Amino acid sequence: SESALRRHRDKEVLRGLLADLCQHEAVTAAIDDALADLNGDPVALDALLERQHYRLTFWRAAERELDYRRFFDINTLAGLRSEDARVFLDAHALVLRWLADGLVDGLRVDHVDGLRDPGAYLQRLRSRAGDAWIVVEKIIEPGERLPAEWPIAGTTGYDFLNRVNALFVNPAAEGDFTYLYADFTGQPTDYVALCREKKLLALRETLGSDVNRLTALWLDVCQRHWQRRDFTRHELQEALREVIADFPIYRTYIQADRQADRQADRQADRQADSVNTTNTADSEPSAGVRPEDAAVIERALATAREQRPDLDTALFDFLGDLLLLRETGDLEAELVMRFEQLSGPAMAKGVEDTVFYCFNRLVSLNEVGGDPGHFGGSVEAFHAACAEAQANWPLAMLATSTHDTKRSEDVRARINLMSEIPDQWRDTVRRWASHNDWLRQRTLDSSLGDELPDRNAEYLFYQTLVGAWPLDADRAVTYMLKAAHEAKLYTSWTAPNEVYDAALEAFVRGALNDEGFTADVARFVEPLLTPGWITALSQTLIKLTAPGVPDIYQGCELWDLSLVDPDNRRPVDYELRRRLLRELDQLPSATAPETIWERRAEGLPKLWLIRQALALRRRLPQCFGAQATYVPLVAQGAKADHLVAFARGIEAGEGPQVITLAPRLALRLSGDWGDTTLTLPAGRWRNVLTGEEIAGGEDVALAEMLPRFPVGLLTWEV
Repeated sequence: SESALRRHRDKEVLRGLLADLCQHEAVTAAIDDALADLNGDPVALDALLERQHYRLTFWRAAERELDYRRFFDINTLAGLRSEDARVFLDAHALVLRWLADGLVDGLRVDHVDGLRDPGAYLQRLRSRAGDAWIVVEKIIEPGERLPAEWPIAGTTGYDFLNRVNALFVNPAAEGDFTYLYADFTGQPTDYVALCREKKLLALRETLGSDVNRLTALWLDVCQRHWQRRDFTRHELQEALREVIADFPIYRTYIQADRQADRQADRQADRQADSVNTTNTADSEPSAGVRPEDAAVIERALATAREQRPDLDTALFDFLGDLLLLRETGDLEAELVMRFEQLSGPAMAKGVEDTVFYCFNRLVSLNEVGGDPGHFGGSVEAFHAACAEAQANWPLAMLATSTHDTKRSEDVRARINLMSEIPDQWRDTVRRWASHNDWLRQRTLDSSLGDELPDRNAEYLFYQTLVGAWPLDADRAVTYMLKAAHEAKLYTSWTAPNEVYDAALEAFVRGALNDEGFTADVARFVEPLLTPGWITALSQTLIKLTAPGVPDIYQGCELWDLSLVDPDNRRPVDYELRRRLLRELDQLPSATAPETIWERRAEGLPKLWLIRQALALRRRLPQCFGAQATYVPLVAQGAKADHLVAFARGIEAGEGPQVITLAPRLALRLSGDWGDTTLTLPAGRWRNVLTGEEIAGGEDVALAEMLPRFPVGLLTWEV
């Protein structure tokens, strides 16, 4: 409004005058004297603080008393009301100017689920960003779909990361790994139950103040409905926690603010009928609720009723009426929108930042956007997901490592190999545990168990060593202490247990200073190196050629064995990468594949693959764009299940022009394709990684297509 703008101008004028005044030495001296007097008089200081728009308090009070939106549990980052058009324009002024000046071509919107109304925000952003490429950081749970109405290219790629990672996990080993994990650690193996437990923990502690704010709002809503006024604050709080803990996805996208206006007349009629006691729990949701959101809410409510039979079922019925917009109004809309902004952080803090550090059955599955409860995936499921991506989100980002991943793509690739050798892994873990038993410290503290560190942390340590070997003690200690604090089983960031932390560090350092143990680790890892590199090449090639836009995280141009941050934010040696690129240019084409593969320990094959694939995308952009095709190719023979193959081409009927050949489960494959063949479409094909030409139109042996380099990238030569 004009008055608000006038106040803003007056404030800025006053700010400028004060800034000028404070440049004078006499003024600054007077200010220092006044501050000294004030700091020496607690009563006067308190009176001054009472006049402010904030209250200074002990930091732990934030767990229960905070009354403003923040970034998860980081109290120093208050949320901006981006749903307000003026706030949006002020906050985005610089970015929008970059777009207008042609300085940037695309935008990545992180933590989109934290917004009040992500759909409205993205519509507003799109209206001012023109044709810019926009992707959002959004975790998509199994069975969930990105809202089709969002005017964006897609997500930042965590969904793809987990789809491609699942290809390299052997599903047949699930039973063996579940038994070993339970037997060695004594930890529960019911992943769904663990997620619920840890989300409840996050809602009680980390997000306690957010729950209290929502409870107070629901209590106000209940006062508007005479049938609901006797629900106590405790009951409301318990019901909210339970339903949020049972949410199977991060959040829903119900447009309660917009629906409240459209349903004003209906709300007025309902309030006028004060004796209406009709049960609306089984009625249809409002037209403003997407069917998929309604299904999620109903599922969460049903699970909550089962888990908490001690709570009045009318509580859950009423919450369902509110969330599904069968009961509307201004406070009711506010409740829905705040509920949606809380369910996402509960999932992030309870699952991603807790469960992923304490459910250690196979830690390569514990990745952002992943579901460690599902042990691997099929080639058919991957093809189906890629076909859907090409149809709906052909220009989404494809990621395999990011700043937030729990471990790098190459660490995951090596850990995945253990799913191919469950018996050998079981024997190795027990041997290592026996060897290191002398490092475990006995304790009389029953809350910490009999010995430190706990077996769950030890099991995580062994998997981490395999994935990131060679790993020095300092990096290992930093990682293990962070994992233990995130797991919140015996220590945490807010309540560190010095005894446990010291015992864990001593165990890790003791093990890595033991030459006998480290030699055994090196012997175990040695046979995994080449299969791990082949797996890493396969997932990289798939990322570079599947539907979407590939993203290469800093440092991942070569083998990268980084763990979670801060480990994955170490300086990258770009000069080394520049030098290796220059060397690639100088290699004789006739012997390049062999030379590159001989230098595989340096990471040269990965750099070569990325360079060649990106050059192909530049040369044939139509094969990878929104109008391209995606055609799965199925091999025949004894090792057919070890191949992921697909063709990319042009929709206009000219046929496929690019074929990807990526081995999977490389340890069991052992480079022997046997009688396995693949039918290539008719035409003359050329492998851009080796230069070899292959005739199509018939069955071709995989051994003939991949004799000099582990993966293949074929182009159709007219």
